Amino acid sequence: MSDDTSGDRKFTDEELQDLVASSDAGARTPTQRPVALLIGGLALTWSLFQLWIAQPQLWFGAYFPVLNSSQTRPVHLAFALALAFLCYPALKSSPRHKVPIVDWVLGIVATGTALYVFWYSDYLAQTARSGLPTQTQIVIGCIGIVLLLEASRRALGPALTIVGAIFLAYSYFGQGWLIPDIIAHEGLSFTSIVNAQWLDTQGVFGIPLGVSTAFVFLFVLFGSLLDKAGAGNYFIQLAFAGLGHLRGGPAKAAVVGSAMTGVISGSSIANVVTTGTFTIPLMKRVGFTAEQAGSVEVASSVNGQIMPPVMGAAAFLMVEFIGISYVEVIKHAFIPAVISYIALVYIVHLEALKKDMPSLGEGPSLGRMALNFFLGFAIFGAGFTALIYIIGGLNAVVPSLTTPITMVALAAVYVALVYVASRQEDLEMDDPNAEIVKLPKVGEVWKTGLHYVLPIIVLVWFLMVEQQSPARSAFFATALMLFIIVTQKPLKAMFRKGSSIRAATVEGGWDLLDGLIAGARNMIGIGVATAAAGIIVATVTRTPIGTELASLVEALSGGILIVMLVLVGLFSLVLGMGLPTTANYIVVSSLMASVVVSLGAQEGLIVPLIAAHLFVFYFGIMADVTPPVGLASFAAAAVSGGDPIKTGFTAFFYSLRTVALPFLFIYNPTLILYGVDLATASGVAHAAFVFVIATFAMLLFAAATQGYFLARSNLLESAALLLVAFTLFVPNFWLNQVSPRFADIPPDQFEQALAEAEPGSRIRIRIEGPDFATGNTTATTLPIDVPEGDAATRIQETGLMFRPDSDDAALEEPMFGTSIQERLSSFDFYSDDPVRISEVLAPRDRMPAQIFYIPALILLGVVIVMQRRRQTKPAF
Repeated sequence: MSDDTSGDRKFTDEELQDLVASSDAGARTPTQRPVALLIGGLALTWSLFQLWIAQPQLWFGAYFPVLNSSQTRPVHLAFALALAFLCYPALKSSPRHKVPIVDWVLGIVATGTALYVFWYSDYLAQTARSGLPTQTQIVIGCIGIVLLLEASRRALGPALTIVGAIFLAYSYFGQGWLIPDIIAHEGLSFTSIVNAQWLDTQGVFGIPLGVSTAFVFLFVLFGSLLDKAGAGNYFIQLAFAGLGHLRGGPAKAAVVGSAMTGVISGSSIANVVTTGTFTIPLMKRVGFTAEQAGSVEVASSVNGQIMPPVMGAAAFLMVEFIGISYVEVIKHAFIPAVISYIALVYIVHLEALKKDMPSLGEGPSLGRMALNFFLGFAIFGAGFTALIYIIGGLNAVVPSLTTPITMVALAAVYVALVYVASRQEDLEMDDPNAEIVKLPKVGEVWKTGLHYVLPIIVLVWFLMVEQQSPARSAFFATALMLFIIVTQKPLKAMFRKGSSIRAATVEGGWDLLDGLIAGARNMIGIGVATAAAGIIVATVTRTPIGTELASLVEALSGGILIVMLVLVGLFSLVLGMGLPTTANYIVVSSLMASVVVSLGAQEGLIVPLIAAHLFVFYFGIMADVTPPVGLASFAAAAVSGGDPIKTGFTAFFYSLRTVALPFLFIYNPTLILYGVDLATASGVAHAAFVFVIATFAMLLFAAATQGYFLARSNLLESAALLLVAFTLFVPNFWLNQVSPRFADIPPDQFEQALAEAEPGSRIRIRIEGPDFATGNTTATTLPIDVPEGDAATRIQETGLMFRPDSDDAALEEPMFGTSIQERLSSFDFYSDDPVRISEVLAPRDRMPAQIFYIPALILLGVVIVMQRRRQTKPAF
């Protein structure tokens, strides 16, 4: 691909769409009408099946059997496998206009192996899942695994296939010269591997495929329908109308447009091509090089995967893997994603200042734009809050009529918004290569697509306010989107009076079919990826690699925490190469998230599990940016005509803020609002304070890495800006240097310290003892939340049990079923060398860490004074 995209080689629109299709939906387009209809029919049936199993009322239960998860997952995979072999050619040289006989055979056999698990689920429960697989089941499972890996190779490239094959080989052999002793094991039998991976419910048909079946498909379908209705173009045009006239405006619009597109897109590559075909030529026109223009698009499109509410489907996987609510995931992910986008807009602005780029036209002042934005935000917030109280009042007064009244009101608002849109001309994507670029006006654009916001509001309402499951929320939002895509054009035709309602109705019907088919085809890779990733998950749970990988990373890093985190980040980056976001997160989180938590605990740093998952997720998606794979960078280079390797490295440089953020919220979990209660006024105020400080710090970090603030920065000024940004992000670092965080209490006084501590406070204890697997001495740090009650009650609540007549805080095995017992499961409590509390740390009263903001701001003031003398153009 690099040969094709190097130099000034640009791809045509047809080639770009083929690039996206090859990555997301399959490059094969059969010319034989029956085959094309079959592929379209399968995709349409898959979408209808997913809508059928997702609808929450189960009205058909009296007439048709209701399928459970062990039955819906195989059907989901059967559709994905069938379409993978029909839509994705085996090789680049394979025909695209027809389906070879071999692919027909492979598709039918692969579909059959998945449907076998569906049809014989009860029989499998009695045999294979009870540890008694038959020879026939083993043969079917073996064929299924091989064909699944081949389907993943076709749909996703070789990365996941190679990783899956390596994990299967590791499961079978267990040891060898390539396998470090620390993760070696005796090896599993061929039968047990096939049984665990294909016939059981924890391998291929485990949680990842379950999330794909229950949640991901609906959100991908929702995004496909929204885009088919015209929302993608609306968001891009709105971004250009608001930001296009500023310095570097096309790049700023690309960032904002990609952020909004990221809400409805689960693919960074599709995001690059969708927005990039319009934004990249305009960025080049105002002075960006081909590589810079492509890099801005890559950085903004990849960041769409960290933007709630979808996050490339990783949000729903986090719910399953971590065991917290969806609202909690969104709460923790929101601030890092938003400040990352704000910083990227600022980076683009600095590039425009450095090159003195012109604007594309005149527009309102920046102050007026900011005022309009905050006014709009305030009006929307007030309206949404009022809606909450209105529906709450209806529920209190007429609970039985709340739903019908709400539906009628929603329909009336929708019709009114379509009427407003019909008074404007439909948005058409302008030619970015035209001699004269006419920027759209906000006053004209915003009216044309307000009805597209309704399904997003419905989605957010059910997720955040009603706190319904993601599947139920996505179903209602998708149902509204189905209604909108069918009715918007007929309604516009009716309001415009001169248009044919019948022709518009037919057009709306075709849009619906296209959206349903496109949504299913976009799910092929994700369905196959989540199934193949289940192989890694099952291997991790059944071999020592899941528990001993932390020891391997610790050995490689020499026990230095920051080096450990860098290694984990690099491992996540390598593991994520060539994988779509969903599979990427499954693989890296299965292997690396627990490593971050356990290594942090060994060094005395209590890392929240959600912070560890976000850490590996951020680094995993960076694989879409960085060479040698960097799929999004190659796609951007195909649009810009730039060099893909240079584009990838430039995009990585622009994405340094995304690389820095995971380290920052590991050391300061407040950045992800961990421990902040948003249900109280003080919690909301704390969150707002964190957001403002973090945004300011990230802007300074961007200025430091770009070498430009008010003027070009020298090395000392850039270092000073980095120091100020670091202090604002992690003020505790400096406080810990001058005032120890904890008072060191002798271990034998733990019970006394626990009895004297305030209820609700937290004591940390360091546990040392022999490791159950190796016998070597290991250690970990545990937080103990002080409960109510007397001393004896508090000890019992912790789950800790002390050895009788021991004066060195030696421990017995903790109470079974407690969280402490699970956290200490790797220790050998029956060894001659006892497990003991080696250190007790109680929090001390200290001055607030924010006191260090004062010297940081003074240093910032010095930099400002120095740069003001050299400033030649406005900073904004």
